[in-house]
Amino acid sequence: METITLGGGCFWCLEAVYDDMRGVVSVESGYMGGHVDQPTYSAVCMGNTGHAEVVRVTYDPAVVSTREVLEVFFAMHDPTTLNRQGNDTGTQYRSAIFYDSQEQRQVAEEVMREVAPLFDDPIVTELMPASEFFIAEDYHQEYFANNPYQPYCMFAVAPKLAKFRKKYASKSKG
Repeated sequence: METITLGGGCFWCLEAVYDDMRGVVSVESGYMGGHVDQPTYSAVCMGNTGHAEVVRVTYDPAVVSTREVLEVFFAMHDPTTLNRQGNDTGTQYRSAIFYDSQEQRQVAEEVMREVAPLFDDPIVTELMPASEFFIAEDYHQEYFANNPYQPYCMFAVAPKLAKFRKKYASKSKG
């Protein structure tokens, strides 16, 4: 198994997509890339901890490659908006790839170069080695699965999951 940690706006959106991806064993919502030990959701939301909302994706490389995981990442969020995804603004919503190996870094660099021409603006995704992962509070785990009719989920998460299922039908578990 391999892990990679990704920040692409609200972690609920990416968690729902990767939970549905064939070859993904687990997805955990959390925080990474900051300077405060044991950050909380409220502290991260205030923007003072330096952490991004992230998902730690554990996947089976015999079933899904790092390249495929990252291709989905770039298709499911806007990597050209600095510290923002839709209505969510702040450094905690930045686009970031926290890699666990030099091989992952190399693949991420390649994928970023390949997808760059698909966007009108430059990609601002941060690429850095994984640092300490802090798991988010229990109520954030499997948030969409447990709250599909919550307004934010209906407005923001459900459309991304539908887009993933349509675009990547062969990669979906369902």
